[in-house]
Amino acid sequence: MRRNLFIVSLAACCALILSSSVAVAAENWLGTWKMDTAKSQFSPGPAPKSLNLKWESTPAGTKFTSDGTGADGKSNHSAYVSKFDGKDVPYEGNPEADTCAPMKVDDNTYTNAWKKAGKPTINAKVVVSDGGKTMTITQTGTNAKGEAVNNSVVYTKQ
Repeated sequence: MRRNLFIVSLAACCALILSSSVAVAAENWLGTWKMDTAKSQFSPGPAPKSLNLKWESTPAGTKFTSDGTGADGKSNHSAYVSKFDGKDVPYEGNPEADTCAPMKVDDNTYTNAWKKAGKPTINAKVVVSDGGKTMTITQTGTNAKGEAVNNSVVYTKQ
């Protein structure tokens, strides 16, 4: 009886460990990323001077934070927490959106629809390379000034 209980407990622990490591590894954008300004294109410009992105797992979902310095030299910070299920969540600190709806496509890709006052603004597609060292974010749509946006921003894993 004790041996059976031990085996069942051991199996349950192994299953828990495997499922938690799979959950963490299943989103390859998790971690900290630094913008490669030389490889990025911004239309309309100008490009920010620096931009660092971070995704981390939390009990409430995946937490995203962005910190950088704009072309004007001013620092900026934005953040959201999402389950990457396509549902709108508050997007703090983003002048182009007050909500976003991240949706996981696969382990290396997700899309994100931004809205400002309920109106769609920017659509983003995030793709992590097969090697996991490079991430490209493509953004299309219209910014708060009514200008067409067509950005391709490249990041390297830190």
